[in-house]
Amino acid sequence: MSSTEQGSVIRPYGDMTGDGMIQVSFTLPIPHDKRAEGAALQLAAKMGMSPALLVHAKAMGDSHTFFVVYGSVSHLVELDKVEVIERDFPLLSAKEINTTIKKTLRRPLVVVGACIGTDAHTVGIDAILNIKGFAGEKGLEYYSEVKVVNLGAQVLVPELVERAREEQADAVLVSQVVTQRDAHIHNTTAMSAAFREAYPAGTVPLLIAGGPRFEEGSSAVLGVDRIFGKGTTPSEVASYLVHAVAQRAGEATTRPTAPQEQQ
Repeated sequence: MSSTEQGSVIRPYGDMTGDGMIQVSFTLPIPHDKRAEGAALQLAAKMGMSPALLVHAKAMGDSHTFFVVYGSVSHLVELDKVEVIERDFPLLSAKEINTTIKKTLRRPLVVVGACIGTDAHTVGIDAILNIKGFAGEKGLEYYSEVKVVNLGAQVLVPELVERAREEQADAVLVSQVVTQRDAHIHNTTAMSAAFREAYPAGTVPLLIAGGPRFEEGSSAVLGVDRIFGKGTTPSEVASYLVHAVAQRAGEATTRPTAPQEQQ
C-alpha cells in the first residue's frame, strides 16, 4: 500500500508494513561492558522504543561505547505537517547559465570560495568549484562566464573579505564541514557580519553557505542569502547564482523559449 493510499499519517517500516520498527545508533561515554549495554537499552526505552533490541555494541577506546539499537515506536508521521524548502529557481544548462551571465552582467561572474575558521575539509567546496565537479557534473570552473577563486581551507574571515573586495566578487561561497559545538553557525554568522561591516549597504556580494549540518531554512538567521545542504550539485549552485544576480539586476531567469515558426 502506498503512502498516498494510507492517507496523511504513516508509521515507520521495518520488517512488515506499519510495524513501527526503527534503528538508531549512538555513543555513550562509558566503557563497554554489561552495564553499558543495559544503559543503552534504558536510553532506548526512554526514547519510546519498546521492545528494544541491542544489535551492536563496540568499544570506542577505553571510555566510550558505540551502539546500534533496533525496536518499535508508537510515534506516527503526519505528512501534512512536514515542512520542506522548495527550490525557487529554475535549473539551467551550462549554455543557459553562460548566456544569462553575458546578458545580465556583460562580464564574467566572479565567485570566491573558501573553508573558513579551522575547517580543513575542502571536499565540499572543491566539489562545487573545481572543474572535476561532483555527481557527474562539472564544477563552476567549467563555465566559461564564471571566474572562480578558490582560497582553500582554514581561511580567516578578514582574509576572505579582503580577497572578495580585491576580486570584486559577485558571490562568496563558504563550506563548513566541521560542526562541533555549532562551529559552522558561529563561523557563518561572523562571516556575514564582517561582510556587512566592510561593504556599503546594498553592495554586499551574495553570501552562500553549504555543509551537511546546515538547516536549509536558516539563511535569514545566519545572515546569508542561501544555504545549500548535503548532496547539492554544481549546477544547482550555478543556477542559483545566475538567478540571484539577475534578480538584483531586475531581470527574471527563465528557460529561453524556442522561437515561434513563421506562418
